[in-house]
Amino acid sequence: MENKSINPQKRHVNYLNGAVIMTRLLMGLTFVFSGFVKAVDPLGSSYKFADYLNVLGLDFLLPTTLFAAVVLAAFEFWLGVSLITGYRIKKSVILLILFMLFMTPLSLWISISNPVSNCGCFGDAVKLTNWQTFYKNVLMSGLTVFLFIYRNKLTPLFSKHTQGLVSLYTLLFIVGVSWISYEYLPILDFRPYKIGNNITEMMSIPEGEQTEQYENLFIYAKEGVEKEFTLENYPEGDSSWTFVRREDKLISKGYVPPVNDFSIEWNGTDITQEVLQDSSYTFLLVSPRLENASDEEIDRINEIYDYCVKFGYGFYCLTASAQTEIDEWSADTGAEYPFATTDEIPLKTMTRSNPGLVLLKKGTVVRKWPHSLLPATEMSDKPLDQTKWGKEDTLLSGTKGILFASIFIIPLILLFLIERVIGWCVRMYRNRHNKKEELSTDNSETGEII
Repeated sequence: MENKSINPQKRHVNYLNGAVIMTRLLMGLTFVFSGFVKAVDPLGSSYKFADYLNVLGLDFLLPTTLFAAVVLAAFEFWLGVSLITGYRIKKSVILLILFMLFMTPLSLWISISNPVSNCGCFGDAVKLTNWQTFYKNVLMSGLTVFLFIYRNKLTPLFSKHTQGLVSLYTLLFIVGVSWISYEYLPILDFRPYKIGNNITEMMSIPEGEQTEQYENLFIYAKEGVEKEFTLENYPEGDSSWTFVRREDKLISKGYVPPVNDFSIEWNGTDITQEVLQDSSYTFLLVSPRLENASDEEIDRINEIYDYCVKFGYGFYCLTASAQTEIDEWSADTGAEYPFATTDEIPLKTMTRSNPGLVLLKKGTVVRKWPHSLLPATEMSDKPLDQTKWGKEDTLLSGTKGILFASIFIIPLILLFLIERVIGWCVRMYRNRHNKKEELSTDNSETGEII
């Protein structure tokens, strides 16, 4: 009986080829995802760069953070697409090695020194601890070495004639995504203040979840030496000890709600729950720093405030600026709306526009606008619930993500298919031409006339 079993050597080659293809796709898709989620929120990435620079004492580089964020996002996305499509694949693998040689030791240093709690390698889409990021980079470094060893098995998807076009298209697309997300608002919103989320729920701890446990430590000094005490043993009544400071030491981790630092203070009173529980609409003009805010659309903002007064809607400007900056803004813009104080970090998280406008109803984010796309003043004749502005944006971030992914992928698929069809036509033509030449040669040898 004939042995139809596959040759073991051939089976090994098939497995190896499959492993190379899977590794190539895994690495490519990882970089595409990493670059894209950074590109849709360049300001968020720039804030992360600023955190690192502040820790390192490199404040003079802060003006470059936005540019660095756009460049990193574009490079990662381009490298991922190059790995998948095979654009100058061997050089792309070498670039991948150099990138991992830089990022892996860097992530180890970040894990050990812990300058920030989240490296931001996947933006706000996927949050990893610093050690998780390091282990991820170690794994990716191993896969990179594997690709380098078997780089001769990596074949391009596109011909040499169109590879450069695909590469240029990739760069233009991802830089365009960054520009749109910076100029307006992030195409994809992974933050807890995205449209449809209820801020009150984001601030709540689910039933059954354990909260973080802290121990109160009191630092006292005696004869120049500091010592820690707890509530049980601090030196009460002992005048030889001098109180220095109080510290809260984390003794057990627990559930941390997505929103844990949001509060609104107006005229010395906390009105957070009053705003979040309001059954009507409330507009929040969000400006982390008024001194850095754009005043190009201030007339439109004032008109929206007048509209709120007309229909009885709440309107507050939330800012972390000092009273002097608030007074200066009011004098320059003629603002009559109330100003409330909120920490700068949640304001930067709430919207990437300065200023930006957020519409709430019962604590739920209904709409968001950058200062360049504020709602039209035509709505002044109708209450909000009778306009499209009073309803949640139907084009949610997930739909926008699919739309932009389609804009990028569909042209590449069409180009791939066109190349295959043209290649098939060329091969058919050559085969027919070769057959005619062979037939002509055979006939000439036999002396027949065609």
